[in-house]
Amino acid sequence: MRGHCADHPEPLAPTLVIALDVPSAKAGLDLAGLLRPVTPWMKVGLELFTAAGPGIVKELKGMGCRVFLDLKFHDIPNTVRGAVRSAHASGADIINVHLCGGRAMCEAAVNELAKVGEAPENRAPCLMLGVTVLTSVAADAPDADLSLEGGASLEELVLKRARHAREWGLQGVVCSALEVRAVKQACGKDFVCLCPGIRPERGEVPDDQSRAVTPAEAAQEGADFLVVGRPVTLAGNPLAAAKNIVRSMSAVRY
Repeated sequence: MRGHCADHPEPLAPTLVIALDVPSAKAGLDLAGLLRPVTPWMKVGLELFTAAGPGIVKELKGMGCRVFLDLKFHDIPNTVRGAVRSAHASGADIINVHLCGGRAMCEAAVNELAKVGEAPENRAPCLMLGVTVLTSVAADAPDADLSLEGGASLEELVLKRARHAREWGLQGVVCSALEVRAVKQACGKDFVCLCPGIRPERGEVPDDQSRAVTPAEAAQEGADFLVVGRPVTLAGNPLAAAKNIVRSMSAVRY
């Protein structure tokens, strides 16, 4: 049985996170209300956060949701420190930083989260994850993010950044499910892997997710969280689509 970390319950299957990549607070809250019976976890990314502001996190929390605030902080350490403090105050349950920001930035984020997490009003522990390589980056395509690393392969770069994340005090990474097995071998089975780029079927119409994996495949690889957006939110019946994904990933034998 896999676990997220020592302070989080250990699920039998990955946890589904719905990506609320919509242009308004109303659209996000409506989707969350519809899908909350399937999963309490919602992702607030750049589109919704820019449209609705930090209040959307508090509104989702008021509905009984848990929130992955996917803003991929990447700035000077002092700015990221303040952003983490504000993100925690909003009620976010998962926060992420971009690992290419380096040690000083990531350690500033980790230290700030530890500091604000000691407040008397603190709730359940908030996870700090590091983004390795975006799932839109193809393994067989030249990319600036890879060329900066001296020609490393994509998996080598993901593993390098995952090891850095563990060394710098983060509790896990954002990566493709294709890399989960190698990341956990390198960083430990309790090192959290949150995986975007989940598509219900192979051979779907391609989009900007280059390293896509099915829910069952991601579960088999050992992913802890699966982030799914368009296959659910753009479906004719989002509730049925979410249920099908949960059914698919829960059918895997561990």
